[in-house]
Amino acid sequence: MKFNKFLVLLVVGAFFTLSVNAQQSRYAVINTKYILEKIPEYKDADKKLKELGDQWQTEIDEKQIALDKMYKNYEAEQFMLSEDLKKKREDELFMKEKELRDLQKKRFGYEGDLFKERQKLVKPIQDKVYNAVQKLAVARSYDFILDKSEGITIIFADPKLDKSDEILRQLGINN
Repeated sequence: MKFNKFLVLLVVGAFFTLSVNAQQSRYAVINTKYILEKIPEYKDADKKLKELGDQWQTEIDEKQIALDKMYKNYEAEQFMLSEDLKKKREDELFMKEKELRDLQKKRFGYEGDLFKERQKLVKPIQDKVYNAVQKLAVARSYDFILDKSEGITIIFADPKLDKSDEILRQLGINN
């Protein structure tokens, strides 16, 4: 009999603890990849970016083929060339190689053409989704909204939950 009362008290206590914890933090889970794939403007932007990327990659591939051909020709002819001609051809190869690396960086590097196009085409759509997430969070009083599309990441967190300044104060750092 005492065991049954203890068990009931334990279950009630666990239920109470879970309900209190649930009231303390409200959260939701979304999948931004799924959301974006359902937005027609995003599909169009993604298609355009793929086409640009393919076009630029083809351009780079063609230049790489031409460079490879130049290298093969040089390797075949280098024994018959004078030192001056060797140096001139090596300089040409070096310059073509540098042009190719610069083009790759210009097209696909950090803040390159593809990055800029993505910012221009995709970022406004992502901002619309983020604004919708913020509105949902405020309207439904969510403390966190987690994004499960690329592993679990926090896409929204109520600023009042950020304890960074408190940690800085504990460390003796004034902000």
